[in-house]
Amino acid sequence: MANLIEIKGVTHAYRTAAGPLPVLENLDIAVPEGEFCAVVGPSGCGKSTLTRLVAGLMRPDRGEVWLHGELVRSPRKTVGMAFQNPVMLEWRTVLQNVILPLEIVAPTMPRAEKEARASALLALVGLAGFEHKRPSELSGGMRQRASLCRAIVHRPDVLIMDEPFGALDAFTREDLWQTMHALRAKEPFTAVLITHDLREAVYLGDQVIVLSGRPATTQHIMRVNYPGPRLLDGLYTPECSEMLHVLRDQIRIAQGRDTTEEATT
Repeated sequence: MANLIEIKGVTHAYRTAAGPLPVLENLDIAVPEGEFCAVVGPSGCGKSTLTRLVAGLMRPDRGEVWLHGELVRSPRKTVGMAFQNPVMLEWRTVLQNVILPLEIVAPTMPRAEKEARASALLALVGLAGFEHKRPSELSGGMRQRASLCRAIVHRPDVLIMDEPFGALDAFTREDLWQTMHALRAKEPFTAVLITHDLREAVYLGDQVIVLSGRPATTQHIMRVNYPGPRLLDGLYTPECSEMLHVLRDQIRIAQGRDTTEEATT
C-alpha cells in the first residue's frame, strides 16, 4: 500500500528570546493511504507542531513533508482538521457550521447539494434533527460530533485530529471513538490523531507512533493487532493489555524515567 503521508528527516525549532527551542529532530514517519495513525509522546514534545507541518500551516527548518507524492509547501484543501475545542460559529446553525468548508473549497457546488452532504453526515453521527440548532444548544460531545462532520464534509484525503476528545468525560469519549469507526466505514480517509490516551490510540489506530522527549524523534512504532472487531470490550483482552503495557513503558522511557520505577514505588 502506498504511503499517503511521508515525513522525511524533519527538524524544526521555534525562535524564542532565549534562542532556538528545538522541538523536532530528524523525524521520519510514513502513513499508508487509508490508515489511522495515532501519535503519542510526552507533553511538549512537538506533537501539535507535527500536525501543523502536515497541514501545511508551517514549514520545517529542514526535511520534507509529502502528501500524495506532492511536497507540502502551503495549506492544503485536501486536509481536514479537528481540535480539542470544537470552535463553532454561534451565529450559524449546526448545519451552516458543517457546510463551511464546502463554501470555501467548493464555492460553485449548489447549496442544496452542500446541505444534503452535511445532513447525511450529521445523521451518521446521531445528530439528525439538530441541523437547525445553534452550537450553544448542544452538549460538548454533540459539538465534537458536529466538528468531525465539518472536518470531513469536503472529503479530505487526510483528517488531522489534535486531541479532539481530550476535554470530554470518559463515557462520551468512548462513544465518540465508536463514532470515528462508523465515519471511517462510510467515509474512508487517512487520519493522524494526536492523543495522550493510550487506550484511545490502540482502539482507533492501525499504528501507534511514540515520539521521544523534545526534540522529538520517532522512538517506537507499534502495529496494532486488535483482537477481532473494534469493540470496546476488546480493550480488556490480554492482547490489548500487552500493547498498552509496551506503550506505557515507551512513554516512561521518553520521559527519561526508569520503566521499573512503577513496580518498586
